[in-house]
Amino acid sequence: QVQLEESGGGSVQAGGSLRLSCSSDVGAIRRYCWGWFRQAPGKSREGVAAIDRDGSTTYAASVKGRFAISQDSAKNTLYQEMNSLKPEDTAMYYCAADVNRPRIGWWSLLQTAYNYWGQGTQVTVSS
Repeated sequence: QVQLEESGGGSVQAGGSLRLSCSSDVGAIRRYCWGWFRQAPGKSREGVAAIDRDGSTTYAASVKGRFAISQDSAKNTLYQEMNSLKPEDTAMYYCAADVNRPRIGWWSLLQTAYNYWGQGTQVTVSS
């Protein structure tokens, strides 16, 4: 069992920035692949970014160049820096762990690839 807890969400105006954090069990960050997902009201959950234990990353086209996923193994924490936020970025954001694969791949923005999920943190972007 991997425990995950997100934080850092909030309300911001368009063009602003937020940094999300996801704390996990000791040692977990460097063992697994990690992803950030989001779900807006009335929409399905979508993959935003993923990172593996070597630091390779992948992003959804809608956030590429604006969001950055990173990890700090010393703090057992996953991050997502979000810049140039838009109203369409408004959603509940979740972090997730894929404990079955050592590397990211074409599957890494699919929620079915992930075994453990946090409870989510709300991000609201106003125009």
